Amino acid sequence: MSLEKTIYLNQLLSYYGSLLTDRQLSMMQSYYEEDLSLSEIADYYEISRQAVHDNIKRSEKLLVSYEEKLRILAKSNDRLKYLKEIRPMVEGQSEILEKIDYLIQLES
Repeated sequence: MSLEKTIYLNQLLSYYGSLLTDRQLSMMQSYYEEDLSLSEIADYYEISRQAVHDNIKRSEKLLVSYEEKLRILAKSNDRLKYLKEIRPMVEGQSEILEKIDYLIQLES
């Protein structure tokens, strides 16, 4: 799996993870955040490796479908991009810079 896909799915998980079932969320976190193998997760849940694989693939599709509908991650990335573009335009205006830096921190 590519690094870009892993980063993207981790971002989706942070935005939409609470919409998954507890079991889906736990398996996704084990796989993407803790970097456990399918076999390790299967051993923990006492299920087959294939069952873990199916659960993770189903969860990935759900996360992607939530983003396609809600576009929360895309909007956040757009806001961050524009805030970073605006920041140099207000150099020397400490009050505005402080607010922009705070917004950048929220989006990161």
